[in-house]
Amino acid sequence: MKTRHIAPAGALALALVVSGSMAPASAGSGGPHHRHPAPDPNFGPNVTFIDPSWTTDEINALLDSINDEDEFSLNRHQVFFEPGVYGSAAGQDDPATATDIVNQTVGYYQSIAGLGAQPGDVLINGAFQVNPVVRCPDTPWDCQDPGSLTRFWRSLSNLAINPIQTSVGADRYLPFPPGTVDPHQMRWAVSQAAPMRRVDIRGDLTVFGQMGEYASGGYLANSRVTGTLTTGSQQQWYTRNSEVGTWEGGVWNMVFSGVEGAPATDFGPLPDGGAGNKTTLDTTPLSRETPFLYRADDGGLKVFVPAAKRDSRGVDWSTSSKAGKSIPIKDFYVARADRDDAKSINSQLARGKHLILTPGVYALDRAIDVKRGGTVVLGLGYASLTPTRGNAALTIADVTGVKVAGITVDANVPESKVLVQVGKRNAHKSDPRDPTTLTDVFIRIGGPWAGKAKTSIEVNSDDVLLDHTWAWRADHGAGVGWDVNTAAHGVVVNGDDVVATGLFVEHYQENQTIWNGERGVTVFYQSELPYDPPSQKAWSEGSGKGGPHKDASHQGKGSSGKGSSRLGFASYRVADDVKKHEAVGLGVYSFFNQGVDIRATSGIQTPVRRGITFRSMTSVFLNGSGGIEHVINDTGDPAVGSFASPQVVAYP
Repeated sequence: MKTRHIAPAGALALALVVSGSMAPASAGSGGPHHRHPAPDPNFGPNVTFIDPSWTTDEINALLDSINDEDEFSLNRHQVFFEPGVYGSAAGQDDPATATDIVNQTVGYYQSIAGLGAQPGDVLINGAFQVNPVVRCPDTPWDCQDPGSLTRFWRSLSNLAINPIQTSVGADRYLPFPPGTVDPHQMRWAVSQAAPMRRVDIRGDLTVFGQMGEYASGGYLANSRVTGTLTTGSQQQWYTRNSEVGTWEGGVWNMVFSGVEGAPATDFGPLPDGGAGNKTTLDTTPLSRETPFLYRADDGGLKVFVPAAKRDSRGVDWSTSSKAGKSIPIKDFYVARADRDDAKSINSQLARGKHLILTPGVYALDRAIDVKRGGTVVLGLGYASLTPTRGNAALTIADVTGVKVAGITVDANVPESKVLVQVGKRNAHKSDPRDPTTLTDVFIRIGGPWAGKAKTSIEVNSDDVLLDHTWAWRADHGAGVGWDVNTAAHGVVVNGDDVVATGLFVEHYQENQTIWNGERGVTVFYQSELPYDPPSQKAWSEGSGKGGPHKDASHQGKGSSGKGSSRLGFASYRVADDVKKHEAVGLGVYSFFNQGVDIRATSGIQTPVRRGITFRSMTSVFLNGSGGIEHVINDTGDPAVGSFASPQVVAYP
């Protein structure tokens, strides 16, 4: 192992501590070198370890050097904080006077995590902030779009924050600096694929811009906010297994499951007029927190893999043997995009290794193939997989208890039939106590380049958990067009007893989510219909571009389907032969931007029978032309032609 010297504060040539560096001896870094049972592996140049010997100037300079990636950059960054206290709390009551704080923006493809066994083992006096795009500096309230609508692909986890935030960089010189917040408050104004997990906010948290700029689709899990969590203009947000002091704000679809301090359900018409937007479940039906890297008492690195839980509530930060399993780093193969391909990675998996994917873009001429039950695949810093020969990026065999977390998959050409496959067709092995789990798995069709994939995620195994999944056919970026980034389905579930918590699926060209398995459960669903159908004929069932792919949907024609008489495609489709299904907190939105009157008969399509229930559903006309005629099947008012957000409280 090697340690690089850190230049004095203020020096332009800041020497970065990069992967493979051992933290200098300190109370929070595992102590002197001889306490380590083995050297840390070489994580490559895109992983940085920070320890308490760093000054705040050094930390802020490092973070500032990696927070300006473009939206579709190919660079990736993971920053770890060793256990310890960082910054001074002296300015907490008046941030304008704070001089020794960790305070920087978090950019695209940047993951920040603590290495403690508990979030409080890493205490940050300061803020990791995300602010909206400021398009009109003099009158930001007049330019709410795009705001935070594209603040994707960044994450924060496993640390405690005493919020002390001030504007940084050029933003501080704007007439209305976006980083300005009240004392004891931090701003994390994000949209999709920007999770906050296992974080202890010792104060207030705001998740939208101070001038009400748009934001859409955040996710918070296993975290505590001791003060007020303000969602403001957030259009939808999912909070799972957390604690909040007070909750304020929200627009259309705010969903809570297993959250201490959550507001009461008010979704639907309110007594004094208007409509409520909150849906609260007392517990989460199935949950498993994400695996994470931490520094053990002996100074070595381990990965803690939490156990799955049923009907859970509140935070769980335990690393006891009852709460999960600790796996030493020696049992992992640490892959690097500059040296590894599918062959080398699969060779290590075949030897019984778990897998860590360090930040980078992995070009794969065949799938990473997980064949051993219980395998952990952990991505750092938005590690990205892209197939190069029409193959899948990741496949899981007919095994149980696999955990995949923290990866992004970019479709490529030629077209892939499927990008991520969980279990082979007709898989039969499952374990309700140890479900295969996909956490923070993000799919893109287009964006960095042209890509095509028929189905993004296909779940064939039973007893699978999808926790915070975003499948996105790109509506902007490179390689975007109706016939360019083609993609039929985002998520297809063929297995039974599959649970999705925090499911985001957007812009696919047919039924975006198809549920063929029995006893499926979805808690929170967010979807936009495709923006770009050139005509109604091009986007309707049975019309060619549009006919359902029988090998994916397995759908018969029944009373809910109406065959080719339907206009467009429902986003969320329960197959006609399903007997039991439950979904809570669903929003489907339209913005047809081709100047053509495009209609969807409904955003949700389902058979009608006793064992199938839906609660808290909305359709929203965002902009453009056309719209959605019903919320679910033939129920619910239209969201067509002008702004509207009809609701259906329960169905049937």
